[in-house]
Amino acid sequence: MSIGILTIAIILLVIMIIGIGTPIAFGLGFLGLIGIVSFLDMNVLYQIAEISVTTGTNLFMITLPLFILMAEVVSVSGVGDDMYTAAHRWLSWLPGGLSIASIATCTGFGAICGSSPATAATIGVISIPEMIKRGYSKHLAVGAVAAGGTLGILIPPSITMVIYGVITQTSIGKLFMAGIIPGIVVASIMSAAIVIAVIMKPALAPPVVGVTWRQRFSSLKRVWAFVVLVLSIIGTIYTGIATPTESAAIGATVAIFIALSYGRLTLRTLHAALLSSVAVTAMIMFMVIGGGTMAFLLSTLGIPQYVTGLITSLEVSRWSVMIIINIVLIVMGCLLDPMAILIISLPILFPIVTELGFDPIWFGIVITINVEIGMITPPFGLNLFILNGAVKGITMKDIIVGSLPFVFLLMVGLGVIMAFPDLSTWLPAKMGF
Repeated sequence: MSIGILTIAIILLVIMIIGIGTPIAFGLGFLGLIGIVSFLDMNVLYQIAEISVTTGTNLFMITLPLFILMAEVVSVSGVGDDMYTAAHRWLSWLPGGLSIASIATCTGFGAICGSSPATAATIGVISIPEMIKRGYSKHLAVGAVAAGGTLGILIPPSITMVIYGVITQTSIGKLFMAGIIPGIVVASIMSAAIVIAVIMKPALAPPVVGVTWRQRFSSLKRVWAFVVLVLSIIGTIYTGIATPTESAAIGATVAIFIALSYGRLTLRTLHAALLSSVAVTAMIMFMVIGGGTMAFLLSTLGIPQYVTGLITSLEVSRWSVMIIINIVLIVMGCLLDPMAILIISLPILFPIVTELGFDPIWFGIVITINVEIGMITPPFGLNLFILNGAVKGITMKDIIVGSLPFVFLLMVGLGVIMAFPDLSTWLPAKMGF
């Protein structure tokens, strides 16, 4: 069988496995096993065990349960409530100020969470009812939170970036730093669009009155927890005091102490946070192991090399190829969750990107923004379902209609990051590692 036909056959089998609802981890792992038995020597089956051991003992994978635990503890600590209160009081004077406050809070919360669904749910429960109560359009309210929640995987720390770094052997510390400026740029684009939309159509968001300067300054008193958490993670990485793995441990420990100081961490909530951390970590580990098995099969058969050679031999510019890659990722985002997209696509796309001379750190940000778009794109955008379950009184139709304009804004943000790669690469270049 020629390698071209084999490549098409494997792609079709992967699509079929996903289509019948097989869990990604087990579907890819089983397909990889069948491929090894069918096309390779039975003696290389030990590679599956080696992949599992290598994945399970990878130092950077330790960051996963620690960042997940930190996110779980932060979600019960009340830090999100305090951040929204401060953002609400300081930004309410702007046209659509509460929606902008929601995006600003999501941006900040992403810096201490790392999870898009957790960010959307935590901030959505607080902000959406408040906006609707004050006469804001339901569509604007839910759209701002759904899109703002996606910043949880762009602003470091980011679980998506950890997986990207592990699969591609790219510096996780540099990926974290690379996400800061693009995250601020995307949040600014969404905020500016809200201001323009409300100026053009004031009925979308009535002005909020009655917030005094005393209330504004008073709201800053409890923002200390956010500042401490950000400094404990991003500050320690940037200054070289700690590695990403060590900063994850610092962040989880600081989050626990903050929750204790707030009086909101009990044995029951800590037990629930630990159980959730174990469950999510196990799911991700199985997906990485299954994807690693498939990647070993593809690499041994020479499929990534074949596809890379095929693409690079085309008489088109490398930017044309990158645009095609982005379209593929956006389509995948409509159908798959972020982890599945990374695990399925990177073994084939990453060699193409590096062969074309693109910066792997920059591409990490590009693929993360693509995954963000998928989080709010029907029919399977995860943030859409999270908000539908977390916030009462809104329908899935409200969420989808409200989110669609923000899909376009995220695409604008993606275009800006692609047009100006230095937005992603300047800060990591200033680091000492």
